[in-house]
Amino acid sequence: MTASRVLVVDDEVGLARALSITLRAVGWDVRVANDGRSALREAAAWHPDVVLLDLGLPDMSGFEVIEALRGWTRVPIVVLSARQHGEDKVDALDAGADDYVTKPFGMDELLARLRAAVRRAQPVDDGGDTVVVAGDLEIDLARRLVLRDGAEVRLTPTEWAMLEVLVRSSGRLVPRKQLLQAVWGPGYSEETNYLRVYSAQLRRKLEADPANPRHVITHPGAGYRFEP
Repeated sequence: MTASRVLVVDDEVGLARALSITLRAVGWDVRVANDGRSALREAAAWHPDVVLLDLGLPDMSGFEVIEALRGWTRVPIVVLSARQHGEDKVDALDAGADDYVTKPFGMDELLARLRAAVRRAQPVDDGGDTVVVAGDLEIDLARRLVLRDGAEVRLTPTEWAMLEVLVRSSGRLVPRKQLLQAVWGPGYSEETNYLRVYSAQLRRKLEADPANPRHVITHPGAGYRFEP
């Protein structure tokens, strides 16, 4: 089995080295970049399965790295940062990150989040109906493809994972805790800001009028529903 590839982007050389040693010890293929431009070059040349990204880089901000990556790739991005303010987390997720881990962190938790990020980017075939048509949307669950008016809509792995859970329960309410754990993993139950950010991103990409959505519906205090 081929090892999953992780690109570690952190200007703290000691931390980057420690992460690299630990990740290799548990079977990951690792490359390290200590600044944003090196990270972008490495990502383009190596095509990692997941990027572990610090926000505080010497040459450009982590937010700029996320936006640059999202211009051409859907690779999962897990932010690793000492910034613990809620607005930093929301800004990172809104820019296109898939998860956010604050320093200091437990290695077991970080490994679990990296594995979950890679899993979300992999296709799942459950043998059921694979194409759902909802107005001008065509959602192909087997091919992980969304068309709107015949044009492909680019979704990040986490955007796709959230949409897939909702589509597979079309017309039914998916409670917030259930949705969090289905998309991000069993360790998540209170991070409702993740759901707000990603539902807003899905509406911007899928809805004709994001302020008055037809398909991605919020039930305040309860959960979310996909309406075909």
